[in-house]
Amino acid sequence: MSLPSGEVRTPGEAWRIFRSRRAPRWLIGALALLLLTRLALGDPSWRDAAAVGAVALIYPFGEWAIHVYLLHLPPVRWRGREVELLTTREHRVHHESPNDLNLVLLGAKEVVALLVIAVPLVASVLVVLLPGPFHGRAWLSAIATGAALVLLYEWIHFLIHTAHRPRARLYRAVWRSHRLHHFKNEHYWHGITSTLADRVLGTAPDHRTVERSPTARSLRR
Repeated sequence: MSLPSGEVRTPGEAWRIFRSRRAPRWLIGALALLLLTRLALGDPSWRDAAAVGAVALIYPFGEWAIHVYLLHLPPVRWRGREVELLTTREHRVHHESPNDLNLVLLGAKEVVALLVIAVPLVASVLVVLLPGPFHGRAWLSAIATGAALVLLYEWIHFLIHTAHRPRARLYRAVWRSHRLHHFKNEHYWHGITSTLADRVLGTAPDHRTVERSPTARSLRR
């Protein structure tokens, strides 16, 4: 059964629905476990701060890249058939029905892939680049930061697709950007939690200079 965005008008209503869903619950639980584990280990150092800062800096660009190169990956022809990744197909369905809140949140496999593979892998690379030997505590801090940012992504994306209208300046910027992506042109405005990557990588043009795309809803080329 669909959950129309027009039925959710306040952040409080949005949060009650959000926290009842599987993906947010898993993310909150994982984040709590990571933070408790890191606190139990103690001995924070500059490496923790550096790891946290590095993850926070690189995250908007990772979010942008996943959106562009994975979620918007066009189907390919293989043995006479059109083949489409599951994540790409689910994202296309989300574009087709952007007002159905049941289609907004990550699936179980996507959450597991992010928490078990993507986030630890990126954290490992960043911590290896720090001076000195590999630091396990900094690695945990980096993973916790990544998990927190994925949870933030889920919440902001969910809230954007409700009927709530923004008041805060920073939220209004990402809200407007994502609405343009869905309803103006799917080739621009790929950031969800931030407009940083779009501005740096040239995908945040003045919307008045961009033509309305006939495939913004279907993603069919």
